[in-house]
Amino acid sequence: MADATSEIRWSLAIHGGAGSMTRDTFDTGAIAAHEAGLASALAAGRAVVEAGGSALDAVTAAVVALEDDPQFNAGRGAVFTYHGTNELDAAVMAGETRAAGAVAGVTHTRNPVRLARAVMEAGPHVFLSGPGADDFARDHGIEQVDPDWFATPERWRQLEELKARQHGWFDAGMKYGTVGAVARDAAGHVAAATSTGGLTGKRWGRIGDSPLIGAGTYADDRAGAVSCTGSGEQFIRAGAAHEICARMRLAGTGASEAAQAVLAEIGTLGGIGGVIVVTPAGETALAFTTPGMFRARADSTGLHEVRIFGDD
Repeated sequence: MADATSEIRWSLAIHGGAGSMTRDTFDTGAIAAHEAGLASALAAGRAVVEAGGSALDAVTAAVVALEDDPQFNAGRGAVFTYHGTNELDAAVMAGETRAAGAVAGVTHTRNPVRLARAVMEAGPHVFLSGPGADDFARDHGIEQVDPDWFATPERWRQLEELKARQHGWFDAGMKYGTVGAVARDAAGHVAAATSTGGLTGKRWGRIGDSPLIGAGTYADDRAGAVSCTGSGEQFIRAGAAHEICARMRLAGTGASEAAQAVLAEIGTLGGIGGVIVVTPAGETALAFTTPGMFRARADSTGLHEVRIFGDD
């Protein structure tokens, strides 16, 4: 990246979840497949901002690509609840107006991030859940699928493995993450989007931080845009995404420093995870407290990287 961030016309960062992935637990085939998925999603978002499109369009395009890739825990390939269903959450936010849309417990909408954006742009509310959210999607012509579309044999195996252990309520080890994207466009606007299937074995309609504006997703042109991944309960309690932006806007803290500080605070609450951040100047920061985080970023100065592990 160039030293002068003022030279950055656009920038984009994505994540496919922070978690317990290590080189010992990932074979070369899995590494290559995940890197290819990240690269494809990065290319989808990059194509938008490189052509002069909006940050909001870029993060939507990147997250749609990740939702359609069964390797990631969002959309197709989402983890199963304890009762063997897929319940999907997503949020988007535009930094220029601080308009936002979010959905939780979606079961029929192919791309929850598209639905979250429709809630933001076409509905009177910010947050919809359950069957009502899917009804809103149908009313607005957003593609619906049979719930089997989201299911994959590997996710079912993971649920059975969790149940066989008979230990804990859900995947507390956070092996399977969340997906998200943040971008800054040529007009100087930022946006964020996040999507997830939640935690393997989740119960009782549990909702994590991903669709909660200010917790897992936030964007404000005065500060930046943030998408989070990790132990959602602690991210909610910390108001993580908004807290990072507040530190940047009110205290003048740099993106990386603010991200690290909030992750440290989450650590004191017993949580782990990661964040991606973009500033109005186009600087990106990627931080995590887990062994790895699926991540990638690019900008108009030539920066282009795709990484998975902490030592990458």
